[in-house]
Amino acid sequence: MNTGVISSRYARALLRLTTENGSAAAVYRQVRAMLDNPDAVPSPLEPDLQKFVSLLVANHREQYLRFIFNSYVSLYLKENNMKLATLTTVTSNPELEQKIRALVIERTGCGLDLNVKLDPKLIGGFRLVVDDLLLDASVSSQLEKLRRQFIEKTSRLV
Repeated sequence: MNTGVISSRYARALLRLTTENGSAAAVYRQVRAMLDNPDAVPSPLEPDLQKFVSLLVANHREQYLRFIFNSYVSLYLKENNMKLATLTTVTSNPELEQKIRALVIERTGCGLDLNVKLDPKLIGGFRLVVDDLLLDASVSSQLEKLRRQFIEKTSRLV
């Protein structure tokens, strides 16, 4: 059977279960935490998530867990009219986070789950990924662009 079919069926079942029981948001947070850091399993797991994982093990479907969780996140976001975004900056900046959150919500008309990461390699500025769109306003990308332009122009002179 196809991995995509299996993962989407189980993910829909998990979403239906958690929505009926009112634990969808809590399960979503735990699933996102496990996808972001597979070595750290939240303790204790939400009861619905614990039952679901037990069902996967009983049905010998544990190898599909990551696919199922990714499908669950996508379904949850779609069901709740939300976007998933990752903001990468050099240092924590709550004011920037708030402005980005407001701007994305205004432009998309959707709620936003903003994941903030720190990366000193950016030197300054930020990198924002919403769904599959990238806005790179980092100093490191600007320096890389200048470097490529310099190489291109100097190679024409020779």
